[in-house]
Amino acid sequence: MIEVTTAQMYGWIATFLWPMFRMLGLISSAPLLSESTIPRRLKILLAAALSVVISPTIGNIPTVPVYSLDGLLIVLNEVGIGLSMGFAMRLVFAAVQMAGEVIGLQMGLSFASFYDRAAGGQTMVLSRFLNMVAMLLFLALDGHLMMLAALIDSFQGLPISGVPLSGHGWGVLARAGSMIFSAGTLLSLPMIAALLTMNLAMGILNRASPQLSIFAVGFPVTLLGGMLVLALVMPHMGAYVQHLIESGLQTAATVLDQLAP
Repeated sequence: MIEVTTAQMYGWIATFLWPMFRMLGLISSAPLLSESTIPRRLKILLAAALSVVISPTIGNIPTVPVYSLDGLLIVLNEVGIGLSMGFAMRLVFAAVQMAGEVIGLQMGLSFASFYDRAAGGQTMVLSRFLNMVAMLLFLALDGHLMMLAALIDSFQGLPISGVPLSGHGWGVLARAGSMIFSAGTLLSLPMIAALLTMNLAMGILNRASPQLSIFAVGFPVTLLGGMLVLALVMPHMGAYVQHLIESGLQTAATVLDQLAP
């Protein structure tokens, strides 16, 4: 007769459940995986499948009852680790979306917006377009696989335990938020310079020929010129977006290192 003790049952549950919470934290915040178009059941199924795969490779898993104070502390730690890594990668795409917002305003496309479920509000078409391009580059560079590999490796540097995480990691994540403004501005700088030159040229033309209605021709000229410059700049954006993705992965690794108690 096979007998199963309570300790054995807690051990089996913990072996599968604790890694799953870390995976759920990542999937709920990471780019691509956290898209609202993906059903929640599929996200939970993905986290469960990854936990089943990696749980045998994790050593020293605490056999703590799930419904206990120690179990609650472990859950908070695991979810926090996953969320911190997902938010570190999310900063990259926030910078790309900010660049799209700035370029759209300069081109006069501020009215061209639609409701974005992922953002939870109105988003400019150009911002959404650049975000999709960045997402395709993220997939082409296997960024999603490198992100999952980094999280799996984090079980060695940050083993599963109820010890509170260090606050230095959250500080690193907060300081990394500045890249949204710096990287977004640098990404949109060529377009801003080109459109500013066009506006200056039309201003000079308006002064030289007052009878020319600059308000009638300014918008279509700015729009067509912006589209032309964007078509010329797009092939060169890939290298910079790749650099941003690599920086995001490095930031995530730094955050995980600093979270160690």
